[in-house]
Amino acid sequence: MTRTSREVRLVSKPAGLPGPAHFVVTETPLPVPKDGEVLVRNHYFQVFPAMLRTMIGGGTEAHPALFPGDTLLGPAVGEVVSAPGTSPLRTGELVSHWLGWREYAAVPTEACTPLGDDTLPDPVAHLSQGWTAYGALTRAAKVRPGDTVFVTGGATAVGVLAGQIARLLGAGRVIGTTGSPEKAARMVAEFGYDAALLRGAEPIADQLAKAAPEGIDVLLDTVGGDQLEAAVAAARPEARLVLVGVLAAQLSPEGTGATAPPVTFDASLLILRRIQLLGFTAQDHPDALPEWIERFDGWLRSGAITFPHVRVAGIEHATRVLQETIDGRHLGTVVVDVNGRADADR
Repeated sequence: MTRTSREVRLVSKPAGLPGPAHFVVTETPLPVPKDGEVLVRNHYFQVFPAMLRTMIGGGTEAHPALFPGDTLLGPAVGEVVSAPGTSPLRTGELVSHWLGWREYAAVPTEACTPLGDDTLPDPVAHLSQGWTAYGALTRAAKVRPGDTVFVTGGATAVGVLAGQIARLLGAGRVIGTTGSPEKAARMVAEFGYDAALLRGAEPIADQLAKAAPEGIDVLLDTVGGDQLEAAVAAARPEARLVLVGVLAAQLSPEGTGATAPPVTFDASLLILRRIQLLGFTAQDHPDALPEWIERFDGWLRSGAITFPHVRVAGIEHATRVLQETIDGRHLGTVVVDVNGRADADR
């Protein structure tokens, strides 16, 4: 086993959006697990700019603040390479955990989720954001057959799966938003959407009124801002509006990403139309995870669903791909393959 490990650290806090100059890939001594920890060799970790921007900007209850000198954090899949005899984990077992952005991690046993030997056809799929989409659509929005579903950020890691999941749950019409004509075309051709609305064209509210003239029944909102305002205006009686992210604030050059600016809408609509407006985190519904894994596995193997993602080879390219993802160059989940096996955009 190597005596060193590479990891990506924050060098300085940016005034706006972070760039490659704010990070460094450095070599450190191999971490030594403490009592109750196992040593994991990471195979893959997810590049999740919105979450990193929030942590760099000051953190939240869910995500701790990052300071200069700290190693970045994020979802990862790796292999246990050493574990004490008392550990429930075994050497060679695949696990998911939160200490990505490094080759090796000493991870508390209770912070590791065993992935089993035969769940999901590709271990990378455990880094999908489908759990968030599935939990929000089944636990909070409770999609019903025939519902018109509106997903903001339809080409994001959450959005590319949300459209497909909504369709599989029986939605009658699925509408999403994106900032790229190329992504919009793929959303409609590949990911279950009937229509894709383009940011920066005419106002989203006007586009949504044309795409869903009778209104929407469900919102899965990853963006906030004017897109949330448009959804409230278009909501039908007893609509369920579920908020899972605020990308408009997290990836805005202004602000820190840790707080979102106010959103303005007519609150009387919530009362008169009996609209539910709900915040949702998948961590609040652990019962959804095994159910999601089972259904995701079956859907992947049958071809009913695809997992759009990009793999980038080598931890040394992690800061570059972070910048590319902030710039909107990639669709779906973006993953760094620590061991260096590159694949095409999927």
